[in-house]
Amino acid sequence: MAQITAGLVRDLREKTGAGMMDCKKALTEVEGDIDAAIDWLRTKGLAQAAKKSGRVTAEGLVGVASEKNRAAMVEVNAETDFVGRNDAFQAFVEQVAHAALKAGDDLEVLKAAELPSGRTVAEEMTHLIATIGENMSLRRAKVLSVSSGVVASYVHGALRPGIGKIGVLAAIEAPSESEALETLGRQIGMHVAATRPASLDITGVDADALERERTVLIEQARESGKPEAIIEKMVEGRIRKFYEEVVLLEQVWVHDGETRVSKIVEKAGAKLVAFERFHLGEGIEKEESDFAAEVAKAAGG
Repeated sequence: MAQITAGLVRDLREKTGAGMMDCKKALTEVEGDIDAAIDWLRTKGLAQAAKKSGRVTAEGLVGVASEKNRAAMVEVNAETDFVGRNDAFQAFVEQVAHAALKAGDDLEVLKAAELPSGRTVAEEMTHLIATIGENMSLRRAKVLSVSSGVVASYVHGALRPGIGKIGVLAAIEAPSESEALETLGRQIGMHVAATRPASLDITGVDADALERERTVLIEQARESGKPEAIIEKMVEGRIRKFYEEVVLLEQVWVHDGETRVSKIVEKAGAKLVAFERFHLGEGIEKEESDFAAEVAKAAGG
């Protein structure tokens, strides 16, 4: 039988908001499997959907750059938020985003791309590490393009044009470019930044995630004691609700609170073919430290 440690219980509590004893019981029931424990708690109505992919703790910046029917987005990480406010670091992120427009989003190829300084992306980053004194990394990059239409970009809370902590690209196919299409793309970017969809359409929903959701919903419905025929209808209704939460084209447009995103795009005579959302540090776990204890230690306390 798996050992249920205090750390495991605490981790489950942070992810679900359930009580300590409930978390311990859930972990005991599923022999320490934290994902199964989350589902157990949800089935019992003791936890929220637990959609967090991990606390966002890494620092740095997200940068976007665009030209014609193509746009690029990169995430460059550093150790502290102070670096994100450094002019040299911000300029570097801008340059990397523009380099990605030509080099593409393969990280090794991008690291070898030459910047205006004459150094490669990798060499410039090494230079910055030595100059600023913090470790840095080029974590990810994404390039989207369309043959006709626009690839719009949006940066939430931008520190300067194209630089911030949340970035979105939206690729829209249409007969031609237009100011209205650019506006629509930016609005889609704002929507995606706010709602965090997991996929563009229903076919893109992760099969394992869908099956897991269905299993939890079935168990929840059975708790009601209703007949299987009723349970099946209840589950299908909740699956539709699930799609409305995680599928971009099925979501309600945040700008009017009533129309589906698919209808908004259709009305514009366009087709949304892809999107990408980068939230700085998303999914990266960073060890927390006790600042007071560190100060005391440094002072010999």
